[in-house]
Parts: sequence; C-alpha cells; structure tokens
Amino acid sequence: MKNAAALLFRSEHDSADDSTRIFMPSSSEIETKPLISKTPSYTNQNSTSDQKKKRRRRRVLSETSVVTLSFGGTRRRFGRMTIAPSETFLITRLSFKLLALLGVGYRWIMRFMALGFYAFLLMPGFIQVGYYYFYSSRVRRSIVYGDQPRNRLDLYLPENKDGAKPVVAFVTGGAWIIGYKAWGSLLGLQLSDRGIIVACIDYRNFPQGTIGEMVQDAAQGISFVCKNIADYGGDPNRIYIMGQSAGAHIASCAILQQAIKEAAGETITWSVSQIKYYFGLSGGYNLFNLVDHFNSRGLYRSLFLGIMEGEESLHQYSPEVVVKDPNRRNAVSLLPPIILFHGTADLSIPPDASTSFAAALRDAGVQSEAILYEEKTHTDLFLQDPMRGGNDDLFEDLIRLIHGDDAEALERDVKAPPRRRLVPECMLRLARKVSPF
Repeated sequence: MKNAAALLFRSEHDSADDSTRIFMPSSSEIETKPLISKTPSYTNQNSTSDQKKKRRRRRVLSETSVVTLSFGGTRRRFGRMTIAPSETFLITRLSFKLLALLGVGYRWIMRFMALGFYAFLLMPGFIQVGYYYFYSSRVRRSIVYGDQPRNRLDLYLPENKDGAKPVVAFVTGGAWIIGYKAWGSLLGLQLSDRGIIVACIDYRNFPQGTIGEMVQDAAQGISFVCKNIADYGGDPNRIYIMGQSAGAHIASCAILQQAIKEAAGETITWSVSQIKYYFGLSGGYNLFNLVDHFNSRGLYRSLFLGIMEGEESLHQYSPEVVVKDPNRRNAVSLLPPIILFHGTADLSIPPDASTSFAAALRDAGVQSEAILYEEKTHTDLFLQDPMRGGNDDLFEDLIRLIHGDDAEALERDVKAPPRRRLVPECMLRLARKVSPF
C-alpha cells in the first residue's frame, strides 16, 4: 500500500488537513499520501485522457462495478424455516421498543410511519438478502461467543476456501436501542463475495444493557474472532474491526479500552496489535458534542444519558475526549491505523464527528484519516448505494484497504463481475427522500 499513489482532494473547510478527504469538485488537485492507496485494480483501463483519470469519484451506476451479490451455492434448508419467524419477531419487537422508549408523540408517530414506508420501498432488496441470510450454506448464524443475552455473532464465509482469508469484525448500529447482527447482512454478503470473512457481532441493547455492557459484549465478540477465526478459514493476522453509526461508537470504545488495559499491564484475551485497521462508518466519537444534537432529533437527552450511564460517564465513553487526555498517551500509541468514513449530507450524526476525531488521533500520533463522501446521507453509504448495484466508492475503499497487500486478490477484484441491482432506482430515490434517518 505504501508504494501506491493516491489523489487527495481537500475540503474547503479544512484546507490545512491533509488527512481529511472529501469527494467534491475542486479547482486544484493536490497529491499526497493518504492511508488508502490507489492501485491499478480500480483504474478505468479504457480511459483516453489523464483528465478522466484525475476526475473526482462520484457515486454513479456503472457497468464496471466491483462486486456481485451472488446467490449461487445456496440450498433450501427446511430445518431453518422455524428460525426465520423468531428472527422476524425479534426485529419487529425491537422496532416497537424504540417507539415506546421515544414516546408516542406526533413527531415520533410520523417518523415511525416514515420508517415503515422507507422499509417498504427497500423491501425488494431486503427480501433477496433475507433469503440468502436464512438459507445460504455460507452464512453461519448465531454462533455463541459469551454467556450473556445476545452474545451471538453471524459469520459470512467466502465460497472460495483456498488459503486463509482476511476477516472483518463488524458491529452494527441501531441508536444503541435496536442494534441487531442481521443489520450487517448486506455488507457481509458483499464482502464475502470478494473473499473476505465477515463476523457480525450482536450485543445487548438498551434497556437490556447500557453502554458499558454494549462495549463489553463487543470486546468479547472481537476476542472470540481473534481466538477462533482460524477454525473457519480466517487469517488471525489479518483482522479488521468496523462499526457503523452507534456500532462505530461502541467498537471504537472497545478498542480504546482494550488499549488502556494493555498499557496498564492488565490480563487480556486479545490484543490491539492483532488489529490491522479500525474502520468507522458514520459514527459519533464525542458525546458532549452530540447530546443536544440527538435531543433535537428525538433521541431525548434523558434517554440518551440513561443509555450512557449518566452525564458523569460521557468522558469515559467519548473516544475523542479520551484520546486527548495526556494521561492516556501510552495507551493511544498502541492503536492501529484508523479510517473514518462519513457522508457530508448525514443529518443523524454530523460529518464533523469523524473529522474532529481523526484530527485528535493524528495529534496524538495515531495514523488516521477521515474520508467524506459528497452529498451522502446516513443510510446512503450503508443501504441505498449497495442496493443500487454498480460502483460504490465506500465498498471499493474497503476492498482496497483490505486487499492492499495481496496482489492476487487485487487481480481477482479487477475480474469480479458487476454487482447486481437489488432495488429499482425510482424506489431508491423515493426511499432517500422519506428516510427518517
């Protein structure tokens, strides 16, 4: 990765920050060395001019996409049909639990209706992914990693079992209230199609648990992956941690607390040195800056502080604040490279949450980078874009990082068939407009 060059466009609002990238038009192009290296794997071989090669990357539907959601190799398991209703019941119960906790005011009735319409519009994609999730032989569901409720994880295994595979331990989002391991099924299926094992870690939600239990569960799930993934064909030396939204916050807390334990010489079951990268997608890392924002969007202050174990715990569970603490410099120095992805049109968690955390990490000596995607919302990067098919900048960035030191894998990426569309474009656009996120 270090030998490859990359094009970097600076944000107008952060022109002095070489490690914050935003995909947007710019009157000048600046060459730097970001963490994500550009390889020939994703270069348009048919380009006829240097100008086309340097043009900024956009979210567009392309005939030369880099991933396919393959449904081959699945087999109907009638024995699993009794499990599907229980999973559906859990998802429904989580949705109603969120509504009950937020109150049944006019605002939340309207948002809940918007959520239902949003899910309806994406239903063609959910049905296809759901069928794969319940019936594919490549998905190992509900593997037990601990003795607490919800201590389960799903494994998404590549079809090609030759050689040890890189592994992504993924912690899904859900406002700390409705997180569920199946939310990562689309990401798991697509990454596994590219030869990457994905472990989607479930954890206790509020009110079953508060942030301390959530972080504990995530850390225990990561520990299980580090110690046992070789039994499933994974490479224990190529493990990546990723979190989305609330899951990005939980996962970052877990890896930071692990570094603190290591620096203090405490007994540990896994080491941050085993982690090659941490990827944070649309996450929030300074709770002091988010309390009022969440309150204005309906995640009321009293409820949020209950989830976070009171105002006195905001410091402990704000990774950005911990990183700035001079007493934690030894622990912070143990952290792996950290890359934070965010959409500039994200209203649920502002993109400043990622750029500010990345800056704090760099000031503390951690290799870090914030990558911003122009006009992308909280759900565009995680749902609408993957369901659209074709090219997906976030997905390509992940693949480039994970396969960066594997020339054979990069060569296979070039030959990978285009990713298929799961939802018609008109429904995706309408879903984007009605999304309550």
